[in-house]
Amino acid sequence: MKSITSTRLNRRKFLLRTGAAMALPMILPSSIFGQNRPSNRINLGVIGMGWQGPGNTRSFLSLPQCRVMAACDVDSGHLQDAIDMINDSNQAKDCRGYHDYRELLACDDIDAVMIAVPDHWHALVGTEAARRKKDVYGEKPLAKTIAEQQAIVRAVEQNQIIWQMGSWQRSTPIFHKAAEIVRNGLIGTVRRVEVGLPSGHTDFSGQGKVALAKIASLPQKIQDLSQVVPGTDAWNLLVSDPPSTLDYNTWIGPSRMEPYIDARINKNWRWNYNTGGGQLMDWIGHHCDIAHWGLGFDLSGPSTVKAHGEMPPSNAVYNTSPKYRVEALYKKEITGYDRDVDFVIAGGHKEIRSGVKWIGSSGWVWVDRGGFDASNPDWKHGKSLPEDLRKIKLYVSNNHQANFLDCVKSRQPTITPVEVGHHSTIPGHLGYISMVTGDTIHWDVATEQILKNAKASKMLGRDYRTPWTLA
Repeated sequence: MKSITSTRLNRRKFLLRTGAAMALPMILPSSIFGQNRPSNRINLGVIGMGWQGPGNTRSFLSLPQCRVMAACDVDSGHLQDAIDMINDSNQAKDCRGYHDYRELLACDDIDAVMIAVPDHWHALVGTEAARRKKDVYGEKPLAKTIAEQQAIVRAVEQNQIIWQMGSWQRSTPIFHKAAEIVRNGLIGTVRRVEVGLPSGHTDFSGQGKVALAKIASLPQKIQDLSQVVPGTDAWNLLVSDPPSTLDYNTWIGPSRMEPYIDARINKNWRWNYNTGGGQLMDWIGHHCDIAHWGLGFDLSGPSTVKAHGEMPPSNAVYNTSPKYRVEALYKKEITGYDRDVDFVIAGGHKEIRSGVKWIGSSGWVWVDRGGFDASNPDWKHGKSLPEDLRKIKLYVSNNHQANFLDCVKSRQPTITPVEVGHHSTIPGHLGYISMVTGDTIHWDVATEQILKNAKASKMLGRDYRTPWTLA
């Protein structure tokens, strides 16, 4: 496995860029914008318009500093909906539609792109965007595997593009305040972090319910699609031809070709390891990202990871782990922190509360979307810490999409750059590898290699289906 140590930023450079560098004046390279661009407005293309993509696009459409120019999706219905939405917002009829992301990325008048494709497509689209010198707002997790994430980090660094992870929690006051409480030592030295993530197979699209109704008449009473495997009557009932609007062969792309089943396309592709990573990987880029932020572990990681979880049959319709627990150790010799820190990342374990909880020698703080609690009642008041307690001031962003656009102009790092997205998701990837192999994973943070375990090391990457290749 090739290391990215030589290409990624070290901690000192990263802190300089995200701390002192933020005070530098805004400089707009002449090569970034066309001469006729009004007010240096950013021209944006959007790729992947199934679910998160439309929401992100609406956010960008509300910002005057950019204009959405083009959309791409392999489902013609999704694409037309996107074009209509963009044209309606722009009060024009000039949004261009593309079936192939490479054609959109080849457009010289596109400065930046929003990428919200399924996980199994992140690496190919992200690296091509970087190669084309397009700045990227990309959804989490960074990629399907660690090796693919390394490829994206290399491409971003080599092409000097701006990258914003869709880990938007950093741009909300409640998470910012919680992280500053921890970073300023108000709970003392942290010894344990609890990261609570969702569990199960949430039927986001409603197609799971439709599938269960379709097989309800069978003698075997099936309660969850993780019980349905090939060769059964239930499987045969669920397999169908793709809808005429969807280019299913391209949608599967670099992943293994599988029969089409409505219940694991669109929003529910997350519950199939061929295309997604289950609740663990769907959420690790949110709450583990915040856990790292509070401790200053943005460029660090765990030295050992041991995980276990309920694993459905690997060939089931839904085969991702619905209940899991990852135990990770962050060693002080690696992180530079005052002591070793134990991380617990879990879904489906009631004792691990949803969100992030840091537990220190002098108190604790917990945060989740819409929730905040702490051992000191005074910390619960206000959107931010009192100024006299903010000895260490974390990066402030009040709008995740606007922060991206500002950084496209200034060429300064976003609040969640690619290096952060990479390290935030590594514990989840290693946890999955540990669940599958049954082994404790020993991780070299500096070289980004699994030590003395060939089977586990092989899972750092994945094979691509012909003709797709990752440069």
